[in-house]
Formats: sequence, C-alpha cells, structure tokens
Amino acid sequence: MVLLSAAGVLLLACGLALAQGKDAPPAGEPPGAPVKVSLLAVGAAAPAFGLGDVTGAHYSHGEEGSDKPLLLLFFSVFCDPCSAGLSVLQKIQEKYWDSRLEVAAISLDGAALKSTVAGFAKQERYAFRVLLDEESGRQLFRVADSYHVTEMPTVYVVDGRGRVAFAGKGRIPQETLEEAVRTALAE
Repeated sequence: MVLLSAAGVLLLACGLALAQGKDAPPAGEPPGAPVKVSLLAVGAAAPAFGLGDVTGAHYSHGEEGSDKPLLLLFFSVFCDPCSAGLSVLQKIQEKYWDSRLEVAAISLDGAALKSTVAGFAKQERYAFRVLLDEESGRQLFRVADSYHVTEMPTVYVVDGRGRVAFAGKGRIPQETLEEAVRTALAE
C-alpha cells in the first residue's frame, strides 16, 4: 500500500511539473529536488538580447550583421564577489577601449532598485554599459534565464560570430578573462 501511494505521489509530481512546463525530476530523484542548470557551453549560440541601461538608453547585442565580441557579467549590487568582477570588467574596458570589444554588466536587482544600481554605477565610474534585466512571464529574468544564470557573478565572453567563447561563475581572475577576450578579438 505504501509503495502504491509513493508511486502515485511521484506520478502526480511529474504530471504537475510537466503541466507547468518544467522537466520531470531525473530518474531516482525525489519530486521537488533541485535541478542543476549548466551554463551555456563554449561554442553554443549566445542568445541575442536588448535591454535598457541605467541611463534609459537601449542596448542590444546579437542582431544579424553584428560582429563585435562581448564581455558580459551578471551581477547584483549586494554581491561582494560581483564588486570584484565589476572592477575586473572596468580594467578590461580601459585596456581594450579602442578595440571592437563591447563590455556590459547586467544587474539582476530588479526594476525597483534601478536608481540604486544607477547610483552605484555612477559612484564607481564604470565606463561600460550597466543594463537592467527585465522580469517576464514565467521566467524570473528574461536575459539571465536565457544565459542559464543561477549564481552571481556569472561571466560570458561571446565572440564576433555570436558563439560563447568563455563561461564562468564566481570570481574569475583578470588574466583568465583577458585571455578569453584576446581569443574572441582574434577571430
């Protein structure tokens, strides 16, 4: 009887997950177990996106005909490791300002904290674009979800062909990012 009840609960959980557009738990995993999400793989197509920045200007990347590599960091103003990552982005922006490289950071702090993010970017004198991700529908953040961001900071380097050249989570050494940037610029 207990086995029959457990099977029924598992089938119900799988049915609910599918009804909500989510994958069923992997075989052997209990219902409600966290699902691991991997970053986009190197070589995968990077999703195109368009977002507003903290000044209200629109920025887009990945539309057809664009061949500019992109260094992209997802962050929160309340995340200490993110502050270190943003400092690295600033140094790379200063070093490669005259190249084709675009540098942008996407805040996951939400629209309610737009002025806080804008003040933070101004105070730190960032020379790169600071964008605000948008909440949408079933996804928490439109762009972060399309890039499989599950922790902060998350960094991507996208080459001029629109392919992921580097993906990483946490504190990434400046030398590692610069190497990825140089490779993306060389293509």
